[in-house]
Amino acid sequence: MIISKLIKIIIPATVAGILLSGCGAGDTKSNSLPRATTPKPLELATDSLWAKAEAENIELHSVMIVQHDSVIYEHWANGAHPDSLHILYSVSKTFTSLGTGLAISDSVLALEEKVIDIFPDCLPDTISEELADMTVEDLLTMSSGHAHAPELYTDITSKPDGNWEAQFLSYPVDYTPGTVFSYNSMGSFMLASAIQRRTGKNLLDYLNERLFKPMGIEGAEWDENPDGVNTGGWGLFLKTEDLAKAGLLMLNRGKWQGQQLIAEDWIDAMSEPHIQSVQGTPNSLESIPTDEDYINSDWVQGYGYQVWRCRHNAYRADGTAGQFIIVIPDVDAVVVLTANSESYQKEINLVWDYILPVLESNIRKN
Repeated sequence: MIISKLIKIIIPATVAGILLSGCGAGDTKSNSLPRATTPKPLELATDSLWAKAEAENIELHSVMIVQHDSVIYEHWANGAHPDSLHILYSVSKTFTSLGTGLAISDSVLALEEKVIDIFPDCLPDTISEELADMTVEDLLTMSSGHAHAPELYTDITSKPDGNWEAQFLSYPVDYTPGTVFSYNSMGSFMLASAIQRRTGKNLLDYLNERLFKPMGIEGAEWDENPDGVNTGGWGLFLKTEDLAKAGLLMLNRGKWQGQQLIAEDWIDAMSEPHIQSVQGTPNSLESIPTDEDYINSDWVQGYGYQVWRCRHNAYRADGTAGQFIIVIPDVDAVVVLTANSESYQKEINLVWDYILPVLESNIRKN
């Protein structure tokens, strides 16, 4: 177990062993989401979910379910707590996409803008045609043209000049950008750096001002590189309910309590499949393999703007060790899981097998 590395706030031992669950009992903070009573079928389903997770050695830290804008289930375990900041790993990327959408709405960035034009002081001596073609949209869709993404520890921080942007731009670009999917966390860092250059604020400050403060998200932390740029592709810490709020913002197409915080069309674009999501494959959304293992995988349904498509017409923010915000528009719901797991598909299957049927039933009843 690596709970101390995943959960930012250490909780007193008298609290850490408690499982917190259920809704509709007790007051919530003024900036909390509304609570509704947990339906009995969902109580039974989530009991089965936790039992299955234990049987599969999936160490869940929290589960929160929102439907029709209210929390209908919440549960913490394994040292986690409602006030714990949890490391999100690549879930951070989806927040970087939200920041990119705001910067585009503010007309300080553009999807078609060339990356080399944003970083003219960081360019290599020789600029390849492929590098020259790379755009903001290519960074968003993990199609920057790199056959293999630059590695943070071997290709970036080990270099003597310490300039992450310059190291990214000096890395070989093998394909025409926009044509091949290759998962690339440093591309997400470049988006965070672009936002900082164009807005004069680091990404966390920008999101605090534009999204987090209006949504009542407080105390967020985000790792920075040595130059004070948020890492973008990883390193964000938030609470479980903060993740649910972000999911609800996306579910409601950028609207929060009647206020349009981010453009509807940006949320739509984020959540649409833009590229085939099998590593190293050409961009053909019609060429998803038909092998059963692929059909039942939530990693081959296409990739949006720093967002993965899922089965069941859903989409998600996705991070190492089983951190998920799963947005399910067909049942007007968001499911959040934090964990320390190595069984990512099995963890998502818990949602499809136990939670989704109850959410579908709630929709039919209404």
